[in-house]
Amino acid sequence: MNKILIIEDEEAIAQLEKDYLELSGYSVEIESDGAVGLEKALKYPYDLLILDLMLPSLDGFEICQQIRKEKTLPILMVSARKEDIDKIRGLGLGADDYITKPFSPGELVARVKAHLARYDRIVESLMPENAVIKIRGIKIDTQSKEVWVSNEKKSLTSREYDLLEYFVKHPNQVLSKEDIFKELWNTDAIGDITTVAVHVKKLREKIEVDPAKPQYIETVWGMGYRFKV
Repeated sequence: MNKILIIEDEEAIAQLEKDYLELSGYSVEIESDGAVGLEKALKYPYDLLILDLMLPSLDGFEICQQIRKEKTLPILMVSARKEDIDKIRGLGLGADDYITKPFSPGELVARVKAHLARYDRIVESLMPENAVIKIRGIKIDTQSKEVWVSNEKKSLTSREYDLLEYFVKHPNQVLSKEDIFKELWNTDAIGDITTVAVHVKKLREKIEVDPAKPQYIETVWGMGYRFKV
């Protein structure tokens, strides 16, 4: 049974989320304080985190940033703030998704299922005989999900890793944002494809010598992206 931690200070919202997720078969815990929630998220083996943005003692941005230094579990950030800058910041810090309040419990459950299924699929599909992928100075260990660029180990979030692996398994192909979104987010119409551009930008910052002049992930204007080999 997948174990989920909700860090949310509005008791009614947290309890509603918990009820619907438990009805869907998940084990759910709630924490209302940001600092305590961060401590629990780092200490215990949760499978997914639902993270409110505005919290007592420590906000969701800081919590997300600290967790991403140590763990790759899916993070769904939720907030009543609708500004694009908050969404971009949250995704840029490593959140896998950003949901704006108010949202239906059914939508939350659908997104949780999609992110957990994607994560499980990635883990199960890693085969020992294809453990290491090497392309032009990039080495990817698909068992440990570790990445090196020019022999320097890089720290990638789970979504950044998924994106890189998807690119290298489709070399020299033009991949649209819509196709990438459907493949990696597995949510079809649920979500926002601008998420793809944010994650491409963060991945470039980690693997490119000069992200402004990428050697690997090329933008094909009006069409999408191409990973050059």
